[in-house]
Amino acid sequence: MAKYIREKAVMWLVIGVLIGVGVLWFRPQQTVYAVTTDRNEKFAVATCEMTGGIEGVFVLDFLTGQLRGAVLNTRTGKFQFEYTRNIALDFDVDSKAEPYYTIVSGRVGLPATGGVTPAAGTIYVAELSSGRVNAYMFPYREQSRGTGRVEMRPLDTFQFREATE
Repeated sequence: MAKYIREKAVMWLVIGVLIGVGVLWFRPQQTVYAVTTDRNEKFAVATCEMTGGIEGVFVLDFLTGQLRGAVLNTRTGKFQFEYTRNIALDFDVDSKAEPYYTIVSGRVGLPATGGVTPAAGTIYVAELSSGRVNAYMFPYREQSRGTGRVEMRPLDTFQFREATE
């Protein structure tokens, strides 16, 4: 009797493994995206997906309020695209006040409009004294050549707290 139960258990185990392999085989693969963000007292760095596994790197200088980004060409290993934005103006930061910024990136996938193909990712910048978060988009086409500096464009903003003076 014990031998019969063991044989049935092995059979059910084999059937379960085969069903599991079959489900995994026909299930669509999901791409995993990861971003990196790091900071210190004077600047922050974040990576952002451009398209199909290509990332850009963005640096936010807290002292000047400048956000700059670049993308490496996968064939040459040289920076090809360059993005810039003076976010201090976007947040109306007082030149005498010390701003408190933070930066992250996310995957949005905006549609192309007006002949501009946006990158798959978006940069989000928050500033504490204004209490706002701004989202920025930027164009990217893998097959095109870099066109010098491109101004990043604000998409939208939301207030996460009341502004302080």
